[in-house]
Amino acid sequence: MRGSEGLASLAVRRLLHAVVVLWLVSTLVFAFLHLSPLPVERVLGGPRADATALRCIRRNLGLDRPLLVQYGEFMLRLMRGDLGKSYVNGTPVASLIAERLPTTLWLVSGAAVLWLAGGVAIGVLCATRARGLWDRASTVVVLAGMSTPAFVMALVMLYVFSTKAGEAGLGFFEAGPPLREHFWQRMVLPWVSLAFLLLAAYARLTRGALLDVLGEDYVRTARSKGLRERRVIYRHGLRAALAPVVTQFGIDVGTLVGSTIVTEKVFGLQGVGQLVYQSVAAGDTPVIIGVTLLVTVFVVAANLVVDVGHRRLDPRIARA
Repeated sequence: MRGSEGLASLAVRRLLHAVVVLWLVSTLVFAFLHLSPLPVERVLGGPRADATALRCIRRNLGLDRPLLVQYGEFMLRLMRGDLGKSYVNGTPVASLIAERLPTTLWLVSGAAVLWLAGGVAIGVLCATRARGLWDRASTVVVLAGMSTPAFVMALVMLYVFSTKAGEAGLGFFEAGPPLREHFWQRMVLPWVSLAFLLLAAYARLTRGALLDVLGEDYVRTARSKGLRERRVIYRHGLRAALAPVVTQFGIDVGTLVGSTIVTEKVFGLQGVGQLVYQSVAAGDTPVIIGVTLLVTVFVVAANLVVDVGHRRLDPRIARA
């Protein structure tokens, strides 16, 4: 009973914290974009637009009103769930995001499975065979992954598995087919290229955390009781070592929703990352604000899940 009450109070505190974070983020983004040295009307009107055309654009967009009035209307729209309309085509921002979001969620979720499962597996292998052959070999892979930028990995995989394999008659990736009809053919390479860097980071994080836990007194006590080594590692050691991994996982999954620009650009995926790229290039302020708030919501939600996961992984937190 006490545990459920503690979980409920934790959820309420996190929700209140989420409201404050969303308000701060929306205010900061509104201020930065509306006080930009490059006016929106100049971006939309182009270099040849005269003063009359620029004033007309500002009036049509409502940018000629006082900044506080714009901010008040902006916050009222957010409270109603209205993210506004795109400056470029007049489409509601929520519709634009909803159209692109499934592709990005598939990209992030598939890559998350790869980097979490692969990183934890490699980290456990390295920690249980510290300074051995497997540990040294995996260290080379980890260093290669940590040193390879995401765009380099994406371009290399696209060149090797699309261009060269296509010339050999092996179609690993084609940008033309629709995503729904050729899902696996379109998504495998983006998943691997996005997960490679994070897989290396998670392997290193898991190895260090597990080595620290295996040196604790309760692990030595479990071994002295005659428990099998596999049970000691996975039941007592890995469970506690996963706490920092879960924390990092929640942060990465939340932030990647809006930061897959390079991967989506290289592989021609029409997701949220592509939408951000196009909106920044066009100066489409409402879409930029909408995507920023979306990423903030995902990060806050991921942190809430992480807090609940910590209570499951470490019983001492629940008792506290």
